[in-house]
Amino acid sequence: MTGLTSYHLKLIAALTMVVDHIGVLFYPDLDWLRVIGRVSFPLFIWLLIRGEAHTKDIWRYGLRLGLLGLISQPIYQITFGTQQLNILFQLLLGLVCLRVARQRPALMLPVWISAALITEALNVSYGSYGIILILLIRYFRSHFIWWLVWVGFHLIWAGYAGTFQLPTTVVPLLFIAFNGQRGPKARWFYGFYPGHLALLALL
Repeated sequence: MTGLTSYHLKLIAALTMVVDHIGVLFYPDLDWLRVIGRVSFPLFIWLLIRGEAHTKDIWRYGLRLGLLGLISQPIYQITFGTQQLNILFQLLLGLVCLRVARQRPALMLPVWISAALITEALNVSYGSYGIILILLIRYFRSHFIWWLVWVGFHLIWAGYAGTFQLPTTVVPLLFIAFNGQRGPKARWFYGFYPGHLALLALL
């Protein structure tokens, strides 16, 4: 079968995140490393959305994200010299939004707005931008209106935060390439985030 499996997307997400973080820490003047890194976050969101839709135990899924976030936090702060909360807390909030929107559609709007405000108040990585991305990717459809909203949002965001995130606009092409298959198990994926941060901190 042609196309990309979930395993392929996990590999791409992991590799592009490593490239991005290498650029941040060691080669801040090489913009192309950061451009490659823009692929990572939307793919992590895509995997989160599929995970929420197919998991048999949402509580276990959320607990895993929370624990990995807590384990990663001191390493994240040391590595990047920041007080922000790491990306796993962003994904955990996104998971809550996704599940509430599925089970309590009437609460969808206040839950998404609340999550966006929480990310800003708690200084979570990507902030409200990340929550909006989770919302948009949750309703991904490969048609003109969705692409218009997706690209339009990033153009507006670029006016507020700069052009840094504009390369993200092409990432949904990888969603289109997804063939619906899981591929090989990727047990390494759970430890990837804190593991690669620890290695970068040591370097």
